[in-house]
Amino acid sequence: MDREGNVTQVIRKAAPRGHYERTVRAITALVRELDILAVGTCSVGIAAPGTWIPERSAMKNCNSTWLNGRPLLDDLIESLNRPIRIANDADCFALSEAVAGAGRSCSCVFGIILGTGVGGGWVINGQLLLGPNGLSGEWGHTPMPYFRSDPHSARAETDLPDRQCYCGRVNCIETFLSGPGLSLTHRLLTGEHLESDKVADSEFSEQSYNLYTSMLARALAQIVNVFDPDIIVCGGGVSNSKHLYRGLTSKMAGYTFTSEGATQVVPAEHGDASGARGAAWLNPA
Repeated sequence: MDREGNVTQVIRKAAPRGHYERTVRAITALVRELDILAVGTCSVGIAAPGTWIPERSAMKNCNSTWLNGRPLLDDLIESLNRPIRIANDADCFALSEAVAGAGRSCSCVFGIILGTGVGGGWVINGQLLLGPNGLSGEWGHTPMPYFRSDPHSARAETDLPDRQCYCGRVNCIETFLSGPGLSLTHRLLTGEHLESDKVADSEFSEQSYNLYTSMLARALAQIVNVFDPDIIVCGGGVSNSKHLYRGLTSKMAGYTFTSEGATQVVPAEHGDASGARGAAWLNPA
């Protein structure tokens, strides 16, 4: 990306799974390739699937669990021999959409990821809100509101069993609103095995998807009650569903302290490229 925010080069490669050293080598090789294309040394921003803790020099809360407890930033600085900035991938997504995306005209933007996991990030007046624990926006690891007790939801919800989250807690929002969570809900309700994108677009999955959007509305209503953002920008695979936004704002208003429903909920302008764009924006120059 150049200084004006124009994307000049794009390289996509599959990430190594389950192997820390291979992950470091793959990122290093990718940056070296971009250096060659740019005919110079690129500045580097990393959108990480977790949080970097400077006091420990380690990653935490990564759903790519092989990164947890590892000195990812330090190893990449040593490998690439340059300064590197790092932030949570959902924070990078939110920054991208707030600075030059769907939320560019808004002062308070909440960016959410509905993908393999569920994450989020806050940008207020163009600045990332990080917090002392590095947890800002981690709404995916709070309990699902009104689980089995929502009078407006499908009765089928009462039959869903508890879900264990990788974070050690039970019934986290992520276990229901992630892509795998949606697939599991559909399988439990119908016995049909479908990937989340198929559930979202299938004419036969109305019950599953209605329950999903009810859960999403409940979860986002808690965010609106606390921060009252101007806009909520959605990314991740599930956000690509053409049905997701139909009636979602009015459903949210049924769970918030006010019924105005003024907070917009929109898809990301830059799609699945937004996290990488936000990582580039971590370098202000």
